[in-house]
Amino acid sequence: MTKHEVPKLFEDRKIRTVWDDKEEKWYFSIVEVVGVLTDQPDIEHARNYWKVLKHRLKKEGNESVTNCNQLKLRSSDGKSYKTDLKSRGLIKS
Repeated sequence: MTKHEVPKLFEDRKIRTVWDDKEEKWYFSIVEVVGVLTDQPDIEHARNYWKVLKHRLKKEGNESVTNCNQLKLRSSDGKSYKTDLKSRGLIKS
């Protein structure tokens, strides 16, 4: 897989993304999307929110959680860590 990390901005907040050339899909950091959508004050609160939500969704048998991928993304400390990502493919006509 050829990956290209490209941060995106949403309401002045950074969301880490990865483009996969082979699959022609964007992967978005779920923690950061959840943080923006739920207006969390920082990444730690967003991470905790996602952890609790993910547990509840799995308990309910929600399949969207099982369709998450884990890939390594570079964090603010410069190191790469595995994080939950959700893909979004290109819309083809």
